[in-house]
Amino acid sequence: MLDRTLTQQLDDLAAGTYSSVELTQAYLQNISARSRLNCFITVADSALEQAEHADELRQNGASAPLLGIPIAHKDIFCQVGVRTTAGSKILDNFIAPYDATVVEKLDK
Repeated sequence: MLDRTLTQQLDDLAAGTYSSVELTQAYLQNISARSRLNCFITVADSALEQAEHADELRQNGASAPLLGIPIAHKDIFCQVGVRTTAGSKILDNFIAPYDATVVEKLDK
């Protein structure tokens, strides 16, 4: 799954080759296996919930350009309820009270 391009993953999701939950789990396992690289500051707990929701939407006939694709964004973009540090020790415990515009647009 993870070696597929974005377009191929979207085709696979549409064909039911695997679900968004399965794809998200694969990415989360990949992130965990490579934690020593220190590439991710925060991994949102809501990733699997969002994947489940995307799968439900797909089953009900919904479509959107990135529906079901897990997305990682820089730690400078606030997401409600997610620790957002901008890589700064001063913001180490900051939990975003709002979504950044880019996050809102990606969610849509």
